[in-house]
Amino acid sequence: MSECAPCAVRDAHSRAPGAVSAQDEDPGGFALLSELPVEVSERRPTCVRCCRPVKVCLCPFLPAEPLDVSTCLYIVQHPAEESRVLRTVPLLAACLPKNKCKVLIGRRFSEEKHIELATVCRDTHTLVLYPGSDAENLEDMDMDFTATPHNVIIIDGTWSQAKDMFLRNALFHLPKQVQLNSAPSSQYVIRTQPTNMCLSTLECAAVTLSIMEKNPAILE
Repeated sequence: MSECAPCAVRDAHSRAPGAVSAQDEDPGGFALLSELPVEVSERRPTCVRCCRPVKVCLCPFLPAEPLDVSTCLYIVQHPAEESRVLRTVPLLAACLPKNKCKVLIGRRFSEEKHIELATVCRDTHTLVLYPGSDAENLEDMDMDFTATPHNVIIIDGTWSQAKDMFLRNALFHLPKQVQLNSAPSSQYVIRTQPTNMCLSTLECAAVTLSIMEKNPAILE
């Protein structure tokens, strides 16, 4: 509504000389319309923790306390995901300590504008979770991730959005690229996945953390 208003104003002031508007023909009609009560739609109450409408709050299914993990997740989120009702990142953030789940929103991440992310990407203890021929299976890596805290970059978006973000951001090509080889089929039933092999961001993070933290209970 707010985007259309300026256009309406310009059209009203730039009509051709002699042209008659609907307001000129029926001045009373617009006056009556202006007296009609305006209904303001109220937004449904939203849970501050899981960001879901209160009536469908998912907090009872989330851990009562944040999980104790050493791994830090960096979720780089496509802007379109931020407005999706069925997004899973708020659920993920609700399960982890604030300093272990950081969300960055955007399409392009330059080294000049995103200094913290650039530093993380150059850290030898950082992994980027994105499937491909150059990716190493996380499950097969002979490494004790609990000995030294690691960072994991996860791209949040549709497959096409994630692919575009990965290919167009040079920073994401600096860390070691990993993928999940033995991930279960998606159990995220409130938003359909393209194929049985696709996982929501929440599920990807849960599988990743269960492997790196050596704690299968995280998947539960």
